Formats: sequence, C-alpha cells, structure tokens
Amino acid sequence: MKKIAFTAVAAFAALAIGLTGCTSERGGGTGGGTDPGSTDAPAGFDAGARIGVALPDKTSENWVLAGDLFTQGLTDAGFEPDVQYAPASNTVAEQQNQIQAMVTSGAKVIVIGAKDGKQLSTQVEAARDAGAYVIAYDRLIENTEAVDYYVAFDNFKVGQLQGQALLDGLETLAGHEAPYNIELFSGSPDDANSAVFFNGAMEVLQPKIDDGTLVVGSGQTDIAQTATQGWLPENAQERMDGLLTSTYGDKELDGVLSPNDTLARAILTSVEQAGKKQPVVTGQDSEAESVRWIMEGRQFSTINKDTTLLVEQTIKMIGQLQAGEEVDVNDTEQYDNGVKVVPAYLLDPVIVTKENALEAYANVPSLLEIVKSFQ
Repeated sequence: MKKIAFTAVAAFAALAIGLTGCTSERGGGTGGGTDPGSTDAPAGFDAGARIGVALPDKTSENWVLAGDLFTQGLTDAGFEPDVQYAPASNTVAEQQNQIQAMVTSGAKVIVIGAKDGKQLSTQVEAARDAGAYVIAYDRLIENTEAVDYYVAFDNFKVGQLQGQALLDGLETLAGHEAPYNIELFSGSPDDANSAVFFNGAMEVLQPKIDDGTLVVGSGQTDIAQTATQGWLPENAQERMDGLLTSTYGDKELDGVLSPNDTLARAILTSVEQAGKKQPVVTGQDSEAESVRWIMEGRQFSTINKDTTLLVEQTIKMIGQLQAGEEVDVNDTEQYDNGVKVVPAYLLDPVIVTKENALEAYANVPSLLEIVKSFQ
C-alpha cells in the first residue's frame, strides 16, 4: 500500500453552539462518506451527541496526549466524549468490545485508533448499520467499506524522512566513507502504518542498498524479518541484542532505521550495553526522552507529528459531519484499505535533528524547554 496550545478548540466550540442538528439519521455529506441508504440532503445529527473515541494502549506518549485532547476538545465543542483505551496486556478483543459498546450507547461518530486494523470490520460495520460515522485515526482500518474517513499525518512521507535522515546522519557522523553497515527495524505487523513507514523509508534506502552504499549486515531486509511485535521496546532490544551478537562481533554498526522513538531508545540501550560505537538511529513521535537524547547526541533524529493538530482536525471533521456539511479531505486516491479507497486528510510531518530542534518545537512549550536547556 503506497503512502497511504489547543488553540482551535474555542473555534470548534463556537461552531458547535451555532449548529442545529437536523435528525438522528446518518447524514451523507459530500466528502466521501459511505452510506448506502443516504438521502439527497445531508442530515447531520444532534449538536450534543455522544462521540466515541477508541484508542489502543498507552505505550506511546502521543496516545496518552490524544486521549486527553479528545476529552477536552470534544467537551468544549459541545459533544459528549466517550474516550477509551484498549489495555496493552489485552488482545484486540478488548477494543472490539469497547467499539461495540459505543455503538450500543448511540455514538454518532466513532473515532478509532486501531489496535489491529485488520480485525475491526465487524464492529465498524455494526457502527455503520446503527447510523454512526467511523473515522480511522492515525491507523487505517482495513478490509471493510464501513470506514468513512481517515485522518493522519502523511505516513509514507514519514518513512521517506526517516530514510533520508539515516543517510544524512551516516554521511556526517559515521566517521568513514561508504559502505555503511546498517540494520532495519519496522513496527508491529498488526498496525497498518508499519508497512507504510517501512515502504516510505525503503523507497529512499533500497537504491543505496542496491548500489552498495548501504550494507544490511544481517541480510534482514524484509518487513516480516524486521517487525517489532506490539511496538514493544523489549522486543526491539532483544532483537538488537541478537544482531549485535550474531553479526557485529568484530565489526561496527553504523546506523539503524528505527520506526519510532520508543524503539530507538531500546535499540540504543542495547548498543550501549554491548559497549559498541553509537550508531545513527532514527525515530518518530518526538517523545520527551528522545528529544533529550537527540540534544545529548545519542539519538540522531525524530519526527514531529503534532498530536494537537491531528486531534483538532479530527474534531473539525466531526463538527462538519454534525452540521451535514462537506468534510475536509485532501487525499482521495492513495489509502486503499483492501476494499475501498478511504478519503483522507493528511497532515505534514517534520523531521527533527539537533540542528533544527529549536525551530521545530517553537510551538511545543514542553519540548522547547528541553531543547533550550541544552543551549
């Protein structure tokens, strides 16, 4: 599959106050929603409606922040939020149950950050049948027509930025000319984004592997070989431990493609504990600890995907659905979930290194404070 603070809340609140819900029927809108039984006139729904938000576990700082922002933002916009997390220790069944409960309780929109986007078709189809809209948040929901919209950062571009950052870091920090020894890590196989990140990065890296600039010492270049189940740092660290033992006993590792910050720190911890030279390691999510590591010169890069902006855009889309208006989308061709191309709104990610961190986090006070502490 190819590429596939909270300042705006007051505006959403004003919008919600001024809107009048037409009926409790599911409106058609004109932004690409799927409603086989929709009428010619969009219907909208009550301004104070319940909005379900089903998020995965709290293993990432951004998921925790998203839950808080949805709770506050939806409340301020006049909706009744129902925000729930699927515990990390549970299977996808917990999220399936949570979504079904949101359907039963009458939620008019259900926003889903999928724990496993391949296993939610029954629940989202039940939501559609009950008259609710489904917005896939950050992670695409696959193999069903019952997904109305997808809102995310441009995840293929995220991968491209990570691949380019790895090349840039190697050229400046490896301490020698090419070829450079690297290893590849990807995310959890039950997250549709994992392949998108990896494919974006490999579009940049594969030509350099082919021409010998990069050498994957282990030979593990397939996404199935590089996957990190559950996005769990202990799984990444264990794999890195094994790679260092099997492949890098008498040679140095120059760089590692890491799909996010949590895994990047686990990979770097493995290398440091082995007493090896520090490699160039990429990341994503701008987690506070990784921003510190970047400023310390331990992690090379991360990606800034401002969760505040993503939640704001999602709430804006919910407001448009409530009003029976056309929903903003800017990509209607590339996010094929296996059954349909899901209309998407994509935000632009930003690569962050030590050199541009001050500018990149100018509007993120907590991270800006970290960066300034190293000035």
